[in-house]
Amino acid sequence: MTKLEQLIKELSPDGVEYKKLVDCISIQRGTRVVRSQLSEDGRYPVYQNSLTPLGYHTESNCKKNTTFIIVAGAAGDIGFSTIDFWAADDCFSLVCNDDLIDRFVYHAMLNQQNLIYSKVRKASIPRLGRAVVESIRIPVPPIEVQKEIVKILDNFTEQLAELTDNLSAELTARKKQYEYYRDELLSFDSIALTMPLSKAATVFRGEYITKKESKTGDIPVILGGQEPAYYINKANHEGEIVVISRSGASAGFVSYWNEPIFLTDGFGFEAKEGIAIPKFLYYILKRKEKDLNSMKRGAGVPHVSGELLGKIELPIPSIDTQKRLVNVLDNFEAICSDLNIGLPKEIEARQKQYEYYRNLLLTFAETGGKLAGQTDRQTDRQTDRQTDRQTANIRFKK
Repeated sequence: MTKLEQLIKELSPDGVEYKKLVDCISIQRGTRVVRSQLSEDGRYPVYQNSLTPLGYHTESNCKKNTTFIIVAGAAGDIGFSTIDFWAADDCFSLVCNDDLIDRFVYHAMLNQQNLIYSKVRKASIPRLGRAVVESIRIPVPPIEVQKEIVKILDNFTEQLAELTDNLSAELTARKKQYEYYRDELLSFDSIALTMPLSKAATVFRGEYITKKESKTGDIPVILGGQEPAYYINKANHEGEIVVISRSGASAGFVSYWNEPIFLTDGFGFEAKEGIAIPKFLYYILKRKEKDLNSMKRGAGVPHVSGELLGKIELPIPSIDTQKRLVNVLDNFEAICSDLNIGLPKEIEARQKQYEYYRNLLLTFAETGGKLAGQTDRQTDRQTDRQTDRQTANIRFKK
């Protein structure tokens, strides 16, 4: 029997009472703040309509270790501040009484996250009504039980944060390693043959189109961003092509396609047979992506010039050399792509593991013998669920 199970058995033999927030917590609406009150010298974060601070204030209106909930904008998002802060008028702070531990309330609120999101009024500015917040029900077990649950769940979250940092660092390191080897492989000495892009490839200019005048399909529309803007039912190019985005923040972004696409706000370059192969052009231009982005000009929406792109000098080795380089770089890119997919999935799996155990630890037999919110039939499994709490003491395997 785990310590938590023993505490529940000793302190809550007849179940745990569930209470509405309005009956067990002081729900305090924040105070309106204007941007002129924000200060570069402020030390207290201001939370308004997201978990990202709006700015910093020289004063605070909430004490540290307080749970808060956003009720407009990112309505339903739940935060916890370990330092004093300023809650603005679209933020409710949850101030606990002596029967509740602040950190327990935070985990209990996160456990109600999906329910809370479902109650958000969808509008131009999503909103969560005070009545909804007040009606949320959470368990109120004895303080010693709360402390043990907080200890277990905080252990999970600390390890999850550490794992996320480690995996993110590994992903960054592998990406830098890939870019280093790519740059080394594509560095040619001064005697290598060079020629302007216009001689190595034929330019294909995108066509103007709007989503309104097209029909939905499975053909990606390459509009200028790093991902397809949307999908339609017709293509204006098939086969291999290297695309350079024309305008906006992503101007100069290089992508490679070997499928039917509809190119609009960009330039496509088709490698000339016998001079270059498409994938080699992609890699050599990808290496110059920062330079391409710096070529954008114009006020408002900056853009890169097709004429200037055509004048870019590129090293063009023999076709056999290009093929060997492409083979090596394809393998490097495949490894990098696997990491980009695999590591975020690992983080997601651990997050779901935390959510599973959080739900397990915060599900009690309600006073009267039932699991909160469940029917008599579902309650038959109550003992098994409570017994499973011991598995929540496991640690993440790194």
